[in-house]
Amino acid sequence: MRIIGTLLVFVLTFSLCMAQTESKEVLYNPDANAMEQIRQAVEKGSLENKHVLIQVGGNWCPWCIKLYNFIEEHPSLDSLVTADYVLIHVNYSKNNKNPEVMAMLDYPQRFGFPVLVILDGSGKRLHTQNTAYLEKGESYNEEKIREFLLDWNPAAVNPESYFNK
Repeated sequence: MRIIGTLLVFVLTFSLCMAQTESKEVLYNPDANAMEQIRQAVEKGSLENKHVLIQVGGNWCPWCIKLYNFIEEHPSLDSLVTADYVLIHVNYSKNNKNPEVMAMLDYPQRFGFPVLVILDGSGKRLHTQNTAYLEKGESYNEEKIREFLLDWNPAAVNPESYFNK
């Protein structure tokens, strides 16, 4: 009976690990051309009047996966991202640190991972966000993320938004 119980625990643990690994592999692709990802996102953002939201991190980073899942699990946050941003995930790992991209983005890795970088529709870096300030306990803070997204969306940084106030 003990052997069956131990075997069952092993199988469940292995299954959970495999499921987590599969979702992580979809999030960050170490083989992707990050410069091309950014170029395409900027082009799309320019056409759709959106900013580019880059989440830099890796499949090795539990907080990177946690942030992605947190936003997806909160419909109001997911809606804000969809409405105002073109979201991409840029890999940073032992296998591919994307040094040219990190230089172009003014070395966001200095803040740890994940780190968020916002570009405007022309590709100009507007802001780099240390996500530690968006955390709450062992997760993220919905209100802080909402404020961050609203503070950096296209309307918020458009000077014309403030002329008639």
